[in-house]
Amino acid sequence: MRIGELARSTGTTARALRHYEQAGLISCERAFNGYRVYDERAVVRVGNIRYLLAAGLTLEDVRMFLPCLDGDVAAAPPSDKGLQVARERLTVLNERIAAQLQARDRLETALQQAVGGQAAESSDHRNTVSTYR
Repeated sequence: MRIGELARSTGTTARALRHYEQAGLISCERAFNGYRVYDERAVVRVGNIRYLLAAGLTLEDVRMFLPCLDGDVAAAPPSDKGLQVARERLTVLNERIAAQLQARDRLETALQQAVGGQAAESSDHRNTVSTYR
């Protein structure tokens, strides 16, 4: 199947498929006219890649799962390496979330100070600030 067909059948884009190919996660043959041609197994592989990405892994993380991307990744028992990758990614995500929460809190405090420091500020603006809490 050509790249557009694979994109439609997996709910992704041709651009994403080219990105997966560049990352070494999928491969294709080239037709005489230069078009990319994928076999039917690519549908399962792309589905697994999308599943792992949706779970919060990166393309680099997904590369660790190359040996099992052609099977049912969601139903397979996790390997020690797979669990390690998932735990490491979870740690990174938790750190990013904590940093974003701190940034949000700093911004909220700055807005409250700015609004509270303006004696002539209208009550409508104060209500707008409290809406974003």
